Amino acid sequence: MTMLPGITRSTTGIDDVSWNVLGQTYVPKQVSESSMAWHATLPKGTFVPPHIHPTQDEFIYVLEGRFDLLLNGVEAYAEPGDVIRLPRGIPHGIYNKGDSTIKCLFWVAPARRLYDLFWALHNLGPDANPADVVAVSAEHEVDFLPPSET
Repeated sequence: MTMLPGITRSTTGIDDVSWNVLGQTYVPKQVSESSMAWHATLPKGTFVPPHIHPTQDEFIYVLEGRFDLLLNGVEAYAEPGDVIRLPRGIPHGIYNKGDSTIKCLFWVAPARRLYDLFWALHNLGPDANPADVVAVSAEHEVDFLPPSET
């Protein structure tokens, strides 16, 4: 997929796409072989459990709200204006433990199979079986970690 020049407006995504992924809204803003970017809205109480991208570096620019994170086993947080760097192979989980919605811009490099993964997760529906989410994600190069014993 070749990136075309142009503008993706603030109110829309590529081809008017919007995904519901794990209760969060993801709107793709750019996709090419070398990278992918999407705007994400994470309502309070939503999260993405610890996982690894073995083939991608991931970044998050926080626009609104406070992210609580688990980065390679260490708790951290990020606030508006912060950039979260998630190198490939490093386990990470993201959480909205606050009382407000988080809005942010994610991007990954290279794009690999993430665009297809978001379609697959969206198509599982809002009440997806966690085992299905884990299996579909693994097929698309995102590996969820087993739940912690604590």
